[in-house]
Amino acid sequence: MVKLTDVNSKLLKAHYAVRGKIVNRAQELEGKGRKIIYCNIGNPQALKQKPLTFVRQVLSLLEYPALMDAPESAKLFPADAVKRAKAILAHNPSGTGAYTQSAGIPFIRKAVADFIHHRDGIPADMNRVLLTDGASKGVQAAFTLLTNKENDGYMIPIPQYPLYSATIELYGAKQINYFLDEKAGWQLNEHELNASYEGAKKSGINPVAIAVINPGNPTGALLSHENIEMVIRFARKHRLAILADEVYQENVYAPGQKFVSFAKVMHDIGETETTLFSFHSVSKGFLGECGHRGGYMEVRNMSDDVYAELVKLQSIGLCSNVDGQIVTYLMVAPPVKGDESYELYVKERDGILNDLKEKAGILGRGLSSIPGMHIDVPQGAMYAFVRFELPGQAGADPAALDNDYCMNLLEETGICVVPGSGFGQAPGTLHFRTTFLPPKEDIKELVEKMKTFHAGYAAKLAKK
Repeated sequence: MVKLTDVNSKLLKAHYAVRGKIVNRAQELEGKGRKIIYCNIGNPQALKQKPLTFVRQVLSLLEYPALMDAPESAKLFPADAVKRAKAILAHNPSGTGAYTQSAGIPFIRKAVADFIHHRDGIPADMNRVLLTDGASKGVQAAFTLLTNKENDGYMIPIPQYPLYSATIELYGAKQINYFLDEKAGWQLNEHELNASYEGAKKSGINPVAIAVINPGNPTGALLSHENIEMVIRFARKHRLAILADEVYQENVYAPGQKFVSFAKVMHDIGETETTLFSFHSVSKGFLGECGHRGGYMEVRNMSDDVYAELVKLQSIGLCSNVDGQIVTYLMVAPPVKGDESYELYVKERDGILNDLKEKAGILGRGLSSIPGMHIDVPQGAMYAFVRFELPGQAGADPAALDNDYCMNLLEETGICVVPGSGFGQAPGTLHFRTTFLPPKEDIKELVEKMKTFHAGYAAKLAKK
């Protein structure tokens, strides 16, 4: 029998905060009949977000193509959904049960390139697009490609999404933290980047890439064109690749703001030397198709021989799952005006995004009104990284403090959030990450329960 002492030490050291002991306890409580408001993970459809009708109609037809020829199909499916399913089968006649090309089905990679071109107004090459099982597999592929020596390191934001710290640990690389500037709306700070880089070099670490999450997870922040340009120039100066995690690009709520991709800024400034990996996913945005594990990675400024190694890596895993590839296609090539499904698609899309925007405001304004809590209304993504203060805790272990806080919050209120220490936080600060994905009434309930809980918890500590 394999013992824990036999397990890969890198796996033992890896941690993934959004699924841990607090979530396990939440599930235990739920099993005993307690109502739990799950705010620990960006899993929209588990929190009552409905799937888009068009996406599920096309998938249904492709999983059982005989439906397209059934007399009842005209009553069950709109004509454009049937037409789209037939077109996909014409391009991929083997159907959803067969392996595809390792890089992904060619016409879908072409659709991704067209999507990038129309989004940014810049050229995009389908032969630099790989279809992946969600963005996570693309990120891991980039780490596999770039990690060459034991002292290779990755600059990652703090706070960060734990995929990055866990992957660094699993791959035996070095983690190089750079702190996001909370006072400046969680933008990247050039002085901080330089200090982080120089500190790593002095420690014998060889930085090979910098990861950036935009819009931010867990911060909900949106990076400006100027901030992205600064990051690109920094990366070029230090010969770093850029990993641009852009899975929340559709989730932008701040008035007058819009998502700007690293690819667009790189094109705007004429940067042709710095390698860029850009990641997108069907799990977020307004699709919320987490379970279908679809996404893509677009690569820029990479030679043919190096890119061939990336495709070889993909071929070792054969290909990404076919349903995920199809959902990725439907994400980048939705119904257009004049199609039978267009009006319903737009209604569902806008309904989801407007609902998220409203809930971001309810959460941000509500929690920021609580004495001892600090949070701006999230500009994007699906999360808020809430800073909170506790009395008389100077010198205490922040991880112990925020874990105890979040566990007590769960026990008393049924609210399940993630301690800030799981994402990283500036020394001397305490945070928790919460989503605003649950239904609107649950978000309102969360705010009211937080007011009572935080005041009571702080009062108890003050008496000690």
